[in-house]
Amino acid sequence: MHFLRRIYDWMLHWAETPYGPVALFILSFAEASFFPIPPDALLIALILGAQHKAFKFALNCTIASVLGAILGYAIGYFIWWNSPGEFSNVAMFFFNNIPGFTKQLFGKVQTLFEAWDFWIIFTAGFTPIPFKVFTISGGAFNINFVMFLIAALIGRAGRFFLVAFLIWKFGSQIRTFIDKYFNWLAVAFTVLLVGGFVLIKFAF
Repeated sequence: MHFLRRIYDWMLHWAETPYGPVALFILSFAEASFFPIPPDALLIALILGAQHKAFKFALNCTIASVLGAILGYAIGYFIWWNSPGEFSNVAMFFFNNIPGFTKQLFGKVQTLFEAWDFWIIFTAGFTPIPFKVFTISGGAFNINFVMFLIAALIGRAGRFFLVAFLIWKFGSQIRTFIDKYFNWLAVAFTVLLVGGFVLIKFAF
């Protein structure tokens, strides 16, 4: 936990430098494939420093994260397996060193893909579910790449532009609220959205 806290503090310090937008792009890219901490905190800090650039920062985040998702997919597709069912050294490195990335979770993701395909990528992109687990698993399980890309784009854009809008609209007074409750709100929103489509599917 102390290690993750140090990374978090290091990430936030970029908001106080001229390189904040570049750092945001790099960290958003990395988070979608291997970095352990989402870029939202840096996004919020940058917007608070320049609210008129809120949506530009959100676009920066979205583009970088989708490109990172493509890298994650490529890792899963090209270098995750030595042979069917046998993990490569790269896979074992992720399991042993990336927080939250376990064999057990990876195994469960395959079942989620089979049941939900598009929606599980969207949900992982929008909510606090570790996005990298699903981008890499998407490639490892060879899910449809176009569907994967569209779901990642919608999920990531939805998350980052929502954060940007809230900070742009309400400013610093909403920062504490977002820090404390955003993940729960994201989960609730996704449950309602996906639940609505499931209801429509079975009702009609």
